[in-house]
Amino acid sequence: MQKDLTKGSVLRNLIYFSLPYLLSCFLQTFYGLTDLFITGQFNGADTISAVSIGSQVTHMLTVIIVGLAMGTTVIISRAIGSKKPDLAARGIGNTILLFALFSIFTTILLLLSADLIIAAISTPVEAVSETKKYLMICFIGVPFITAYNVISSIFRGLGDSKSPMYFVAVAGVINIILDILFIGPLGMGAAGAALATIIAQAASVAFALFSLRRAKLGTPLSRQDLRFDRNVLSSILKVGLPIAFQDGFIQISFLVITAIANQRGVIAAASVGIVEKIICFLFLVPSAMLSSISAIAAQNAGAGQHKQGAKVLRYGITICVSFGLLAAVICEIWTEPILQLFVHDDAAVVRMGCQYLRAYVFDCVFAGIHFSFSGYFCAYRKAFASFIQNLLSILLVRIPGAYLTSMLFPDTLFPMGLAAPAGSLFSALVCVLIYSYLRKKHLLYE
Repeated sequence: MQKDLTKGSVLRNLIYFSLPYLLSCFLQTFYGLTDLFITGQFNGADTISAVSIGSQVTHMLTVIIVGLAMGTTVIISRAIGSKKPDLAARGIGNTILLFALFSIFTTILLLLSADLIIAAISTPVEAVSETKKYLMICFIGVPFITAYNVISSIFRGLGDSKSPMYFVAVAGVINIILDILFIGPLGMGAAGAALATIIAQAASVAFALFSLRRAKLGTPLSRQDLRFDRNVLSSILKVGLPIAFQDGFIQISFLVITAIANQRGVIAAASVGIVEKIICFLFLVPSAMLSSISAIAAQNAGAGQHKQGAKVLRYGITICVSFGLLAAVICEIWTEPILQLFVHDDAAVVRMGCQYLRAYVFDCVFAGIHFSFSGYFCAYRKAFASFIQNLLSILLVRIPGAYLTSMLFPDTLFPMGLAAPAGSLFSALVCVLIYSYLRKKHLLYE
């Protein structure tokens, strides 16, 4: 199950590792899009809006968990690269304890805060009831969401990106079948979409645990490893916390932008929600690169092969930018047919969605650059640098840009859609400056 990512071609390792991860993300996002697609075939703008808003909230939680679990991936990868299986085992044990506590606390907190969350993001009145049903069901399923992502981070830290792909494939098939049943014949609306998702996640976790028990980890895990180790826990949190906060702030910025759109009515809310789903789908490649670069560069860092790590970063940026340009061209040419996939006979939603997508899609070009740098900074335990550039981008560009353009251009979503790519361009420039500074001061290879 373990794989040495310090040997052989850097580009081949990056592609072989990132492709299964990319497919995992594709399947996970695909069944998220399926929720919205099937909902749109049987329901109106109020339920579409509820599912899109509710899924944004749960997506925010997921990316925070993934960000926090990045610390696990890095510590295990560096331990494997430096040939320290005992450290990898302690990393796995501390991860299990940490996230068990996290899931319990988060579930209780979110269930108590559902009404506050719905109000905070200015959910349209027509969509409040359906949104609450969606969120309450998803919040009950937080332990399953947490378990799936944590187990996947452990496998990836060991160099195995294929097993998580199988886990999410199981969830995807179950989710689609249940979506069709719950939303269609049973007419459960947003609640049906949420219930299908959680049942699918639970099945995926069961399969993942079964695989974990049967797998040859190469890192003997004992009861001794299932105790908090201050140094190991500190190493996990040193990487995981900044990335979790970074991803959390990014998602908060998305929710703020959603709230701005929600104030313009249910049509704008539905349009923005659909486009956000499409953009999440397009961001699969940058996301795959971030996780792949962090895992591969971390193994090379543990082995002291820093030139290999720098090559991983360069290849990752090249792949992301190339994909982003291709995605932008496709979305500019076929904007309306893409929106019509998710909207059944609602010309107003399609029109406003096209405006938003035509501007927002350019974010795919620039985001890949700072995603790649984030993965690299994590591998070298400089996650705080990634957090800083994202925070500056959110506070100085993304949110102010979305608010001002919404006020100045109330009849179109196109200018508002430009706020995201402007923020990513800013982030990319800051990443280059931080990278240059760290290299100049010899702070990277510690």
